[in-house]
Amino acid sequence: MAARKLAITGGRVIDPAQGIDRVADVLISDGKIESVTENSSGSAPAGYEQIDASGKIVSPGFVDLHTHLRDPGQEWKETIVTGTRAAAHGGFTTVCAMPNTDPVQDSAAVVTDVMRRAALAGTIRVLPIGSISVGQHGKQLAPMGELADAGVIGFSDDGHPVADPNLMRQALAYSVELGLPIINHAEDKKIGAGGVMSAGAVATRLGLAGVPAEAETVMVVRDLQLAELTRAHLHIPHISTMGSLVALRSAKERGVDVTAEVTPHHLTLNDEWVYGLKGEVPATVGSQAYDTNTKVNPPLRSRTDVDAVIEALSEGLIDIIATDHAPHATTDKVCTYNEAAHGINVLETAFSSVFQLVDAGKISVVRLIESLTAGPAAILRRDLGSLKKGFSADVAIIDPRRKWVVNPEQFESKSVNSPLAGVEFVGRVVTTIYQGETVFDLSGGAVGVNSGAKLGAKQ
Repeated sequence: MAARKLAITGGRVIDPAQGIDRVADVLISDGKIESVTENSSGSAPAGYEQIDASGKIVSPGFVDLHTHLRDPGQEWKETIVTGTRAAAHGGFTTVCAMPNTDPVQDSAAVVTDVMRRAALAGTIRVLPIGSISVGQHGKQLAPMGELADAGVIGFSDDGHPVADPNLMRQALAYSVELGLPIINHAEDKKIGAGGVMSAGAVATRLGLAGVPAEAETVMVVRDLQLAELTRAHLHIPHISTMGSLVALRSAKERGVDVTAEVTPHHLTLNDEWVYGLKGEVPATVGSQAYDTNTKVNPPLRSRTDVDAVIEALSEGLIDIIATDHAPHATTDKVCTYNEAAHGINVLETAFSSVFQLVDAGKISVVRLIESLTAGPAAILRRDLGSLKKGFSADVAIIDPRRKWVVNPEQFESKSVNSPLAGVEFVGRVVTTIYQGETVFDLSGGAVGVNSGAKLGAKQ
């Protein structure tokens, strides 16, 4: 991009890929990282623009391994333009686009078109994910070699898990030669058939059909066994149950090549949010209940499951955070809970929501940033997620004391389906730099978002 020289001075630079956590300056030239200094001079070298990051955290730009851009085919929900702008507002400089588009990303032609349009109109980097099967129908393998040559970073049928174990075995075996991960939606649809939220006391009280946790765990166990058989890299998306964590730990101890992600909402929300009171449990069920913005797949789990995935992320058993950003039209959510579409709008709230766990002492800020930067970059095997010399100058600047209140009506995303409306947060990405250029600046009002401040607070 432009031959801009930029000095980000005085911030707490956290780059887990290099083991950096110190007050320093980040120097950028010609869209690349030039250096991270040993300490901060407090001023920019001659010829450099200066961003004063005093009191703030300077991190590599975030990398999201699981994003739905809905483009092509469902542009009324999201587009490459709006989705990448939303990502930039959340500190993300790379998003990996899931293949459940229309047409499905099961051919080089569709993948190439997405990449071309993202390069022309996207605010940040878009890396496509190819489908495992033709049309995501789970009957015939997609042309995986062709998709790899076109530039996909992995293969997934996303919300349509590969039910046929032999087809899954074949996909894993082919993926070994291609050096790309298989990302299979962890759900046995038959076990969870008819369910709309997690099975348990809340579902029973609300009279909603529940999805047993075993619907996830059974698929996780099967896929881990097949990955062990084929020696392939399996990536488990949006892991959410204690049973799945037990299986994951056992597989890693056996040396299975497996990584796993957890979403911000499975780290910070539980099934009690379906009551519509931001996690509070009412004495009597009122009109606020059945908040369709909480309907997601996998469903929001119990407090016990949430505590378990937080601990697993903190210790590194779960490798990364990925958003599973799933924008929907208003008509998909203004309906009964049974009729509502699954999915939560996440990109613009992801960091702030999980940052509350740092304040609560449940995860370190270094581990949080690692799970959004070095971790996903390692899975992608790309020179991303770090402030190493020569890497793309992708940077997120975070104000850990910035207060704001979530207002989905002010999202850059086309969609507003977030259960966090009105929730108060402390900590926010205030500037995002992509390839050396500022693509979001809250203080400068580049693409203004909302303002305001703690998870679960009543307004």
